[in-house]
Amino acid sequence: MPYPAQHIATIGQGPATMTSLELVEFINSERAKDEAVLQHRDFTAKVPKVLGEGECEKFRTPYVHPQNGQTYQIYTFPKREACLMAMSYSYELQAKVFDRMTALEASQTPALPQTMAQALRLAAEQAEQLEKNQAALALAAPKVEFVDRYVAADTGEMGFRQVCKLLRANEARFRDFLASEKVMYLLGGVWTPHAQHMDTGRFVVKTGHSKLNDHTFSQAKFTGKGVEWVAGLWGQYQAKQQAAEEV
Repeated sequence: MPYPAQHIATIGQGPATMTSLELVEFINSERAKDEAVLQHRDFTAKVPKVLGEGECEKFRTPYVHPQNGQTYQIYTFPKREACLMAMSYSYELQAKVFDRMTALEASQTPALPQTMAQALRLAAEQAEQLEKNQAALALAAPKVEFVDRYVAADTGEMGFRQVCKLLRANEARFRDFLASEKVMYLLGGVWTPHAQHMDTGRFVVKTGHSKLNDHTFSQAKFTGKGVEWVAGLWGQYQAKQQAAEEV
């Protein structure tokens, strides 16, 4: 669907934001002339892969098209999520979005503190917010890196050991992670995906029959979608574990 030109980034009393329409326009403006034009529908299809299917829902925003009056769903991103989406295309683009939104934030003119106590409180709040932003980006970085390196490739279906090898994960630790995060569980001695992950298409279960001992067996395999998803979850899990060990 055609969209009218947008003003890049929105500023006001709150923090700067960018809509998915604005980000697509910005990405296309930064691309080389010989690169394909990014379509909004392709960009929005990538949002759940980068931010997570549940997490991205809170950024959905109704948008009324000024020409046909119809309402569509777009995304409105704060600085962190806008940078993560840009990073999923290139680190250079992520830096440009970060610089753009930082400049817009700096152009805002908040009320100046009137007392020393107000100034100290404002400085403490800004430092705390900076720490939160840096921690959040560090936590999400493994997932975005995986998107850059592997999602474009056709990974197909993968067994447990193949995924461990791909992620360079210790098998015993990875099994503990799958159990603790309620991704898989032991059923009759066989590692089985929880139902919700089967329903979302993250796994397929292959069955077979051994003629040697007349035994029917089954094996769960990660789909390409499941590999991408569990890689992001694994990266976040490792970051949390490392942060806990450093405390």
